[in-house]
Amino acid sequence: MHHNKRKDDALVDTGRPSKTQIKQAMHELQALGEALVDLSRDQLQRMGLDEDLLEAVLEYQRIGKFEARRRQLQYIGKLMRGLDPEPIREALAHVRGDSAAEVAKLHRLERLRTRFLEDETVLQEIAGKYPGADLTHLRQLRRAALREQAENKPPRNFRELFQVFKELDRQESGSTKEAGDGE
Repeated sequence: MHHNKRKDDALVDTGRPSKTQIKQAMHELQALGEALVDLSRDQLQRMGLDEDLLEAVLEYQRIGKFEARRRQLQYIGKLMRGLDPEPIREALAHVRGDSAAEVAKLHRLERLRTRFLEDETVLQEIAGKYPGADLTHLRQLRRAALREQAENKPPRNFRELFQVFKELDRQESGSTKEAGDGE
């Protein structure tokens, strides 16, 4: 008796993934690898990647030629087939989240600097938020930054003001964590 099976019935019978499913999984791993090669060395090292995978990603970043990069990316995808991709996805999401949070913090500090340059009364808000702030130094930096802008000079004090805000925010974040850890 000749038995005709439909194509999709054969897939169910074998219990194996189809060629399409295998290709799709490989493309997903390669896309995950492409996301990894865009990260900085520091971010990659914090992710706790498999040593061979980390070295392959760092090698990709050193390569300058297009064709060699394409082959290296395929190699990264191949290495990833032997690994569980879920921890890599989670670490990547964490790194991206950290980056987004860091960018948001920097934007917030830039807005604070802009508001402070426009209006010196923002100094009271700064004093409330950052009790350790040297208000006299901040006033001096503000005046010098405004003078730089008026005279079209390099923005040294403008940049320094941002660095001071960044340091104040870092100190405030550190003291908040320490206070929270003790409870």
